[in-house]
Amino acid sequence: MKKLFATIILLGSFATATTIISCNNQNDTKPVAVGSTISKDSMIKRGEYLVTIMGCDDCHSPKKLGPHGPEPDMDKRLSGHPADMPLGNFKQGDLKSWILFNQNLTAFVGPWGVSYAANLTSDDTGIGTWSEKQFMKALREGKYKGMDNSRPLLPPMPWPNFSKASDEDLKAIFSYLKSTKPVNNVVPAPIAPQTLASK
Repeated sequence: MKKLFATIILLGSFATATTIISCNNQNDTKPVAVGSTISKDSMIKRGEYLVTIMGCDDCHSPKKLGPHGPEPDMDKRLSGHPADMPLGNFKQGDLKSWILFNQNLTAFVGPWGVSYAANLTSDDTGIGTWSEKQFMKALREGKYKGMDNSRPLLPPMPWPNFSKASDEDLKAIFSYLKSTKPVNNVVPAPIAPQTLASK
């Protein structure tokens, strides 16, 4: 029993000494914030990965018909609803119980009226003039163009889900979007439900 007790004390002393030595070691590296160590290229790649897996192309990229049906048109990737694409006809009564998507999945009709997927490319008609702060506010608070006193982002934009992303992930997404090929496309303004009702 004395030997066991002595061994426990010896092991405890060794662990304490090791801890003290490692805490006082002048060569220990200090933790560094992730944002300051990641390269711009890595940040952009991370952002592209997130944009891809989060389904941004589903609404924000015009579609073309491929071998497996509609697929994102990568020449117009993330450019939003095409300005020259009119909406089809629909019955007002359907809006009481249905939400409609156009064939391109870039325009949406529901109780909120008509909303269009925004241009997210680096063009000035997209987010080319946005600051990172605006982008963060848009996704954290659901504000159009990330501006105070602006209208809310309209359905089906799932900004409440994206608001839970980390700052690092949102910054990576913004870095990627700012690096995209600029596509000049002025997306139409939303249409209020009362305007639809008068048609």
